[in-house]
Amino acid sequence: MRWRDAPGWPAACGLVAALVLAKPGLSWAQHGGHSPGAMRDTVTTPAREPAHGGHSAPASRSREAQRDTAGARHGEHLPAAAGGHRMMPAFYGRYAFTREASGTAWQAESSPHEGRHAMRADWSLMLHGFAFAIANRQGGPRGADDLYSTSMLMGMATRPMGPGRLGLRAMLSLDPLAVGKEGYPLLLQTGETADGRTELIDRQHPHDLVMELAASYALSDATRSLFLYAGLPGEPALGPPVFMHRYSGRAIPESPIGHHWLDSTHITYGVLTAGVVQDGWKVEASAFRGREPDQERYDIESPRLDSFSGRLSWNPAPSWALQVSAGRLSGPEQLEPEVDVDRTTFSAIRNWRRKGADVAALAAWGRNRDRPGNRLDVWLLEGTAEVADRRSVFLRAERAEKDELFPEDDPRADDVFIVGRIAAGYIEDLVRSESLKAGIGVTGSVALVPEDLKRVYGDTPLSGSLFVRVVLR
Repeated sequence: MRWRDAPGWPAACGLVAALVLAKPGLSWAQHGGHSPGAMRDTVTTPAREPAHGGHSAPASRSREAQRDTAGARHGEHLPAAAGGHRMMPAFYGRYAFTREASGTAWQAESSPHEGRHAMRADWSLMLHGFAFAIANRQGGPRGADDLYSTSMLMGMATRPMGPGRLGLRAMLSLDPLAVGKEGYPLLLQTGETADGRTELIDRQHPHDLVMELAASYALSDATRSLFLYAGLPGEPALGPPVFMHRYSGRAIPESPIGHHWLDSTHITYGVLTAGVVQDGWKVEASAFRGREPDQERYDIESPRLDSFSGRLSWNPAPSWALQVSAGRLSGPEQLEPEVDVDRTTFSAIRNWRRKGADVAALAAWGRNRDRPGNRLDVWLLEGTAEVADRRSVFLRAERAEKDELFPEDDPRADDVFIVGRIAAGYIEDLVRSESLKAGIGVTGSVALVPEDLKRVYGDTPLSGSLFVRVVLR
């Protein structure tokens, strides 16, 4: 289903309304924004809660002061834009909430984090999300044009419970309605299926309506914690934070073509994770369902713990986040259930603020070893800079080894091709309020293909998109 075929614009408007509205009486406050209205908010620093798991005393400090304090603990200075905000307690330990990203993954602790925060009794609540409306043109013989929308709305709640802390997370997307079963055009992208019979090629699959329903419980002292995480769906301890949650990638309106080498397990129907945190280190292990979501994007699939993974994370300073992870996925592809995949990933995230700009960069490598099958690698570099809290520029470059660029009945179906993609873009925020920001943007990209593929894709197919973005702040 596409915008031109279905009531997609009302769906997008519904999401925007959900982003703007907050339940009366919850005293919603800006979290991580820079508007003058944020000066009335305060920071609750979660890094040193009382031993019984209650809230620490709030301190009236700006976001700049909070980052400077975090940096001072690690011997560095991290200036930030002015504007106070209220901080949510972290789910998995006694550190700043901004360290946490998707699932149980970490990002750089100094990363900006936008959303709406509220306190009610012992509960700390947060809502954040975005919506893109996109006009996309993919060039070359395999390209296509489309109008669609991608979106995400996530709610989080946490409170002290007994000797520890309970956390609840729910994440939804209107992709099944506003993108459609066949996904959106994206040259060189592969993975999943639209109808249960044929693979998606040169298209990015839509995300499920329910992207996460998860609960966690953590026991913490000043420097250590032990936590459990369970999701249906959820995200296992495998790979970096998913692209829509990490600061380096959240402004980019399309998925990386290496998504299924790095962070595709962010929607997994059945996850159990146990982890230990010691200062800036985190060790965790997961049991989860290896099969990727099927073409039925509105349902909740049956959980199964047939796969496993482990991840080691290290944040040596507030501006850094590193992880290495590995896992065995049991039959992840619906159309090749007999093929298991050994996945290994490494990533490094760096965040810094220079001359009024928040800048984040990610370098990542992922390897899928099919059993039986090929060993395939992906390299990814991406970065985003938000300048003067109003303009964003981004860049993404990828190199991928792929053996899914032709349908099963083609003699080249299992051939491995080394391909690449370079994309860059710009966003200008035209509307900024205490609750949201909205702007327009443009992207341009080039697909890099070997000689063997130029007859199929063209020499250097160029693509681009125009879009509108709305973000809760």
